[in-house]
Amino acid sequence: MTASTAQPTAFSTAFSTPSSTFSTPFSQRFGLRLPLVQGPMAGGPTSPALVAAVANAGALGFLAGAALAPAKITSEVAAIRALTSKPFGVNLFVLDPAHPDEATVRRALEAIDPLRARFDLPPGEALERYAPDFREQLDLLVELRLPVVSFTFGLLAKADVARLKAAGSYVIGTATHVAEGLAWRDAGADAIVAQGAEAGGHRGTFIGAVEHALVGTMALVPQLVDATGLPVLAAGGIMNGRGIAAALALGAQGVQMGTAFLTCAESAIPTDWKARVRASSDTDTSVTRAITGRHARGIRNPLMQALEAQPGSVAPYPVQNALTQALRQSAARANDGDYLSLWSGQGAPLGRAREAGLGAAQLVDALDAEWRAALAALTRAA
Repeated sequence: MTASTAQPTAFSTAFSTPSSTFSTPFSQRFGLRLPLVQGPMAGGPTSPALVAAVANAGALGFLAGAALAPAKITSEVAAIRALTSKPFGVNLFVLDPAHPDEATVRRALEAIDPLRARFDLPPGEALERYAPDFREQLDLLVELRLPVVSFTFGLLAKADVARLKAAGSYVIGTATHVAEGLAWRDAGADAIVAQGAEAGGHRGTFIGAVEHALVGTMALVPQLVDATGLPVLAAGGIMNGRGIAAALALGAQGVQMGTAFLTCAESAIPTDWKARVRASSDTDTSVTRAITGRHARGIRNPLMQALEAQPGSVAPYPVQNALTQALRQSAARANDGDYLSLWSGQGAPLGRAREAGLGAAQLVDALDAEWRAALAALTRAA
């Protein structure tokens, strides 16, 4: 068939407008210049400055609220609102209270304490609380009446989703396979983040074994689009405009990018973490539960290797996460990436195409130009 007689494809039909007006229903809803969500990365990266810079540049900024006490979430949201009038979101981990037995804590500390000693920390001990109270966090999100909220690690009850929506919030759930997407749809979610196996940070799996839920982004996105009928945001391995265009071609209405923003000037992680992300190769990350007790993708380092060597000592999340926290905080202060949880996705090497230390707004500008150029080229070819 010649170019003059070729039939239009679904892709060219969906994106037949001039490149200057490319958009999706999701980006239109929030007045975004491009269908991009900055990933809510727990562990320090998503400072109010980063969230606001992304929002002011025309994408959707997101605060990682999971590790924050309600008072801290309140102050961070206030700081963001002082910096931008644009929509932004807050993410929480769906967690039950942790009540570990003494033996679980003792086994974990037997493996962690020798690493703590490297930073002159005393032996660890059991804690009164291992994570902020999720119900208190959730009630606060209702009170704050945020434009967007998202959830990882579990499923909200229908009543809780309804409370958030009644407060004016757009509710996004995280799914690593189709059954989880359907569960979020049935709970009343407005949209789904499709977390592919390539994604950095904690896995969101809450149905079945994590090992069976490492579905790649390219396979996961169209299956969730077809199964749920909801707007889907692709996450995992997307680092540039080509990745955004590919996700839209698969049926996504937007992308959620975390690793690309890790090395931005406003990202609050230590410089050694940023340097290791930029220097990493495509095979440098692994999925491990050794550091926090929950499977997460990060760059291999001595901390990961030392704790993986004693798998029977790893406590479940959030207990292990809390017990290794002082160690990792000390490593952060020392700018020592050997003992940080170096969360990062498989697409990190693609970031070396950009200069180091870009501001978040500069990154959004570059991504906006790239995805429009990629889509224009594809529609011309179609």
